[in-house]
Amino acid sequence: MLWGIIVGLALLMYLCYRGVSILIAAPIMALFVALTGGIPLYDAYATTFMQGAGGYFTSWFPTFFLGALFGKIMDDTGAAASVARWIVKLIGKQYAIIALVAATAILTYGGISLFVVVFAVYPIGAALFKEVDLPRRLLGGCIALGAFTFTMTAVPGTPQIQNIIPTKYFGTTPTAAPVLGIIATILIAGGGIWYMTWQANIARKNGEHFVPGPRDAEMMKRLEKEEGLPSPYTALIPMVLIIVLLNVVKLNIVISLTIGILLAALLLLPQLKATFLKTLNDGANGSLIAIMNTAIAVGFGSVVKAVPGFQQLVNVMSSLSLGNGALMDAISVNVLAGATGSASGGMSIALEALSKQLLATGVDPAVLHRIASVSSGGLDTLPHNGAVLTLLAVAGLTHKDSYKDIAVVSLVIPVATSFILVLLSTLGINF
Repeated sequence: MLWGIIVGLALLMYLCYRGVSILIAAPIMALFVALTGGIPLYDAYATTFMQGAGGYFTSWFPTFFLGALFGKIMDDTGAAASVARWIVKLIGKQYAIIALVAATAILTYGGISLFVVVFAVYPIGAALFKEVDLPRRLLGGCIALGAFTFTMTAVPGTPQIQNIIPTKYFGTTPTAAPVLGIIATILIAGGGIWYMTWQANIARKNGEHFVPGPRDAEMMKRLEKEEGLPSPYTALIPMVLIIVLLNVVKLNIVISLTIGILLAALLLLPQLKATFLKTLNDGANGSLIAIMNTAIAVGFGSVVKAVPGFQQLVNVMSSLSLGNGALMDAISVNVLAGATGSASGGMSIALEALSKQLLATGVDPAVLHRIASVSSGGLDTLPHNGAVLTLLAVAGLTHKDSYKDIAVVSLVIPVATSFILVLLSTLGINF
């Protein structure tokens, strides 16, 4: 029944918001959906749920693993901090918000996993906001804008997995529909920076100041030690190489990341050799946490897809789209990304179920790719999203402190942008 799916999704979001791990909440809610949908509970869990989770794990583990490992090398060697600090100096502290968003965005576009980049940029952001005396609560929105939005889904050629998944279903490349991607980038980045600047001005008028968090002193003390940091130009080389290999040479993402990791290890060997084994272990462990959270969400979605009510949900989305394939693409990916709290997980479920139907509408596959990618980075950042929880934990912030800003820049603006892309594609801007 459709009501079982809706209640199950709502309860999943509520449980994750209340701090219950998705590893616990998703299987329980999957069984609830199976019970209300009239399918055997054991089969729903042992077969449907586990096959869905396992299939996602099998398909995408190398990308998660290599992305996390690359990010950890860049983090532990100080390469990410060196690049971020260089960008802040280049743009200027008077433009603190733009500088922090740009630093985060460049690291993410350079191939560092969004789950890892938070650890690298938060200390820099805290030091920057302390110097310009902006409240720490604004860091959440700025980092989310740089990491979870346009460089994750919109900028043509980004190596983030949310831009890679559609290539499997639509036969496209990571640079699909570059004009629409650039338009989306301008709308999301420009709208987000405008909003965060507006919030900063309001904070100053209200007399808000920077108040250090419990771990900020230690983080910023480490940041002050510039000895041993690699040159930002050296640090940028492996990041640029990954983008070139993926989009110019047209190598597979796994091969591109592998070559980038090997070059990073070679160039950053003086900084890496002291922590080499720990960096490898931490990167590997971090990748498991990230992919397991997503795979379990996909397992839940697989059970949803197996119950009779899912066809009702598809029919509802189809009727809302009025036969427009681009609109159905945006609606379905947004809805399922929000339901699972995962951009890559929700998009995988949507495209697995609907990609053939979407292609049959005659919409250019490149347009479907870009709309799906941008749509995946909207409703996914509801309060139970794993990346949001990681950001808040690292920054020592709460949902009450920062979620409003995070929601505006990484949910409201991207969702609106995804439907603007639908309108543009309908008007003939489809490249």
